[in-house]
Amino acid sequence: MTSPTARSSFSGHETPTRLGRFVVQEEIGRGSSGIVYLAHDPVIDRLVAVKTLRSRLTPLERTQYEQQFINEARAAGQLSHANIVVIYEFSNEGGHAFIAMEYLRGCEVSKMLEDGYRFSSDDVSSISWKLADALDHAHRRGVIHRDIKPSNIFLIDDHQPKIMDFGIARIPNRLIERTRHGDMPATLFHDNLLGTPNYMSPEQASGQAVDPRTDIYSLGAVMYEMLTGHKPFHASDTEKLLQQITTRSALAPHKLSSAIPLALSKIVIKAMHKNPEKRYQTAADMALDIKRHLTRTRRDQRRALDADRSTLPANSDDVEEPRIFWPLIGVMMAIAIVVYTYMYKT
Repeated sequence: MTSPTARSSFSGHETPTRLGRFVVQEEIGRGSSGIVYLAHDPVIDRLVAVKTLRSRLTPLERTQYEQQFINEARAAGQLSHANIVVIYEFSNEGGHAFIAMEYLRGCEVSKMLEDGYRFSSDDVSSISWKLADALDHAHRRGVIHRDIKPSNIFLIDDHQPKIMDFGIARIPNRLIERTRHGDMPATLFHDNLLGTPNYMSPEQASGQAVDPRTDIYSLGAVMYEMLTGHKPFHASDTEKLLQQITTRSALAPHKLSSAIPLALSKIVIKAMHKNPEKRYQTAADMALDIKRHLTRTRRDQRRALDADRSTLPANSDDVEEPRIFWPLIGVMMAIAIVVYTYMYKT
């Protein structure tokens, strides 16, 4: 809990010195509606990331985003998984809503892709397996993320992924009610917060009701881009893009690059099936298939390495010679001494 005597202090340039009990150190991220600061928690003596709203929002916008803040805190607060960001606190003091969360050192997958980083098939398998397991954890607790995309996946040390931003998640006690667009996130139509909906499932893109399988589709779309370096669909505007998502099937990843394993490509295509009934029915099923592929791949790699070692030439004669030649010399010298001594005495 935040101390009741604490105050959120802002300057005219909306740079706070404190947010609740948290002492702001520097800005580390900024979007169209919010800002993220690195801050120090003096009570626990740890660094945290604090996300708050920008001051230049209309009253309607502020109400909507504050509801998303509460929703994010409630959604992530119900979850405890190594691959889901930890939410510490939500507060609204002096008209300033903020969320304090785990401070992560690393980079969003979206930034890595934008910078041209190419993920290996093994990297994609390892990362996606953990993400699918995290989604299964959320789904079992009634939480559907609904916005799985590269910018909401953060990679820390050794490519360990963290799912972030549960602001539009569907949870049992969600504050934001269903909009006139059905289950399409309201933020898609408001200030373009989600950007182009490249990772939406067909049912989500068409405004239909969604279930956990929408997250499975979105994870498949993220895997697609990580493997190929390209988004599954491309269009000149959002309307055409939504139409492609709902009517077309993406070209299989292995057809874009022969380096992509067929088995992994099939996992992606199954996850992205237009018909939810033909996708993985649970994130646990998807995680199991990815883990099996990863295990099989690593086993084959070890076997290939062992085979390469077995074909290496034996140690050459000039290396083995000291092991055999010098002991032989010693034996011959001993015999010579014995013979010489015998002959000398006789």
